[in-house]
Amino acid sequence: MTSKDRSNGRFTGDGVPRTVASIPLSDADARQPGQHVSIGELVKEATTHVSTLFRAEVELAKSEVTSEVKKGVKGSIFFVVAGVILLFSLFFFFFFVAELLDTWVSRWAAFLIVFGIMVLAAAVFGLLGYLRVRAIRKPEHTIESVKGLSEVLPGSASSSVDRQLTAAKRIE
Repeated sequence: MTSKDRSNGRFTGDGVPRTVASIPLSDADARQPGQHVSIGELVKEATTHVSTLFRAEVELAKSEVTSEVKKGVKGSIFFVVAGVILLFSLFFFFFFVAELLDTWVSRWAAFLIVFGIMVLAAAVFGLLGYLRVRAIRKPEHTIESVKGLSEVLPGSASSSVDRQLTAAKRIE
C-alpha cells in the first residue's frame, strides 16, 4: 500500500479498503415494539450480512497475501544481489586479485583462492535472501476469522469452511 493509496482515501487507518461494506455493530434496523417482521425480510437481512461478511473476509485475505508477497519480493532482492556480484565481479576482480596473489603463491593457487572468495560472498548473500524469504508467514488473521465464521454458520456451511481450512493447511 503506497502513500498515494492512503492519501486518496481508498483505505481506512488500519489498512482495510473503504470499498468493503461492513456489518453494523449496532442494530441499524431497530424495530418498534409490536412491529411484526416477515421471515422473508429476516432471511434477506441475514443473507445481506453473510454476503458482506464474506466480501470482508476475501478483502482481508487479499490484503494479507499481498503483504506476504511483498516480503518475498524484498527477500528475493538478496538473491539478485548475490547473482549480480557473482556475474559482474567474476571477470575483472578475479584477474586483479589473482594477479596480486601471484606474487606470493603459484598462479593456479592464486586463481583458486579468488574463486573461493567469490563463492563465499555469493553464499553469504544467498543465505541472507533465504532468511528473508523464510520470514514469510501464513495469513493468521484470515485463518482465525474463518474459524470464527465456521462457529457462526450452521450446518453444511460450517463443514464447508472446515474443508477449506483443511485444504489451506495442506497447501502450507
